[in-house]
Amino acid sequence: MSTLPKLDAIWVYLAASPLLGLTLTIVAYLIAQFLYVRARYNPLANPVLIAIAAIVALLTITKTSYATYFEGAQFVHFLLGPATVSLALPLYRNWDRLRRAAIPVMGGVIVGSLTGIFSAIVLAALFGAPYQTLASLAPKSATTPIAMAVSSELGGLPSLTAVLVISTGIFGAVSAQSILTVLRINEPDVCGLALGIASHGIGTARAFQVSEEMGAFAGLGMGLNGIFTAVIAPIVVPFVAHWLLR
Repeated sequence: MSTLPKLDAIWVYLAASPLLGLTLTIVAYLIAQFLYVRARYNPLANPVLIAIAAIVALLTITKTSYATYFEGAQFVHFLLGPATVSLALPLYRNWDRLRRAAIPVMGGVIVGSLTGIFSAIVLAALFGAPYQTLASLAPKSATTPIAMAVSSELGGLPSLTAVLVISTGIFGAVSAQSILTVLRINEPDVCGLALGIASHGIGTARAFQVSEEMGAFAGLGMGLNGIFTAVIAPIVVPFVAHWLLR
């Protein structure tokens, strides 16, 4: 019994350090990745999902605030930008294939991006969600840094958008392969582009586990979708959302 107060004191001491969030994030992901490998890369054992669940459970049990956790986790958050830029390498390696498919790729990006935006806000409006929620939902299929910036510009809640982005990515990484198989879509370029557009970085990571070609198209889809969302969402979402909420 006497060890419990000591453990509480140790946790209070660790919680005061900004390195807690960073260490917790890295350890949780390494454990989740180990479980993912042991599960033979089963999509249901997605390491991002497992790591998030573990961190949320620990923060809830220890009553540690998100602000305290993020003091250290912000260093991982900062690396989202460089990680996205690093996807240029597989794009360069597959440049000839990507260049030949430029027209269908752009068509897929435009249709996929608009579908992701409008399907989310229309369904949310039908269920009576307020404008702020619609603005938070609209960029959910873009990569996190872009989605949060777009959400803020639209008047949404960037923190809610971040949760929606991660949820969208995990859902795509877990279910996309099965959905595409049912639809009899097996071409790596098509599958990769669909994953990148719909499920951004998490879907792209899943695509790279299948093949570099699929990952390259997923990275291209993610990048182009992010750019298109950043340009088009602030223009059309306020008009459409206010029309839906009349």
